[in-house]
Amino acid sequence: MRLALVLSVLCVLPTVVSGCGGSSDAAGRPTVVASFYPLAWVAERVTAPGAHVVDLTPAGTEPHDLELTPHDLETLHDADLVLYLGHGFQPAVEKAVESRPGPSLDLLAAQKLRPGSEEGATADPHVWLDPTRLARIATAVGAALHRRHAAREVAGDLDALDREYRNGLANCRRHEIVTSHAAFGYLADRYGLDQVALTGLSPEVEPGPRDLERLVDEVRRSGASTVFSETLVSSRLADTIAREAGATTAILDPIEGLTKDEVDAGEDYVSRMRSNLSTLRKALGCR
Repeated sequence: MRLALVLSVLCVLPTVVSGCGGSSDAAGRPTVVASFYPLAWVAERVTAPGAHVVDLTPAGTEPHDLELTPHDLETLHDADLVLYLGHGFQPAVEKAVESRPGPSLDLLAAQKLRPGSEEGATADPHVWLDPTRLARIATAVGAALHRRHAAREVAGDLDALDREYRNGLANCRRHEIVTSHAAFGYLADRYGLDQVALTGLSPEVEPGPRDLERLVDEVRRSGASTVFSETLVSSRLADTIAREAGATTAILDPIEGLTKDEVDAGEDYVSRMRSNLSTLRKALGCR
């Protein structure tokens, strides 16, 4: 369903934060459920004071691997609004929202996919790594919740982050980023970088010996000096490729979720994106 159609349906319903057929939490607060961290980050900033935002994916958990507990299913069923990304990013969530009586918003539906990002029924879902696309998501959430002013403030902060990236990556010696999996296509497209992904959209795929040789050769030909690993998945593949190709390693966070240490340290989407920018500037030799 196109996002515009979903929003047109939501607009004739009572304001979500006042209840829309959903069930409030134990404290009587209306509940918005986000399927994983970036959507929860947006929802927390757009919802009205007193609303309860639930992130279905616990800190430190890879969202692709999310399995819903009976309590999660009950929370999804009773929520006033569910925010998620479709195209197979979290199949358990997609299946659960099909039987919900209340509104659910597929925030990937209105995003224009990158050329070549569609593979069968699966599309690259990592739209939040382009701040301008996350700003569109904030605008859509604001429309659904009748909180357009709050959404404009969030979008303004994301536009400022986009300017930091454009300025920070405007003058670099290299433009190739070798990543653990194909999570950074939208970021690369936005800022004129070339992504060389060691695996596809799934970070759990393990290449065979011949694939490893091919990947090492590809990294050498690219001229990249750094192979990037991630926070929520094993760095073994990136470490192996970097060692064989004579490159260094660094962490480039796809921000699919925060680790418990990052939560405790007060990190959030913006701070992790700024950390990524610093990492990219160093790896790419930017001035």
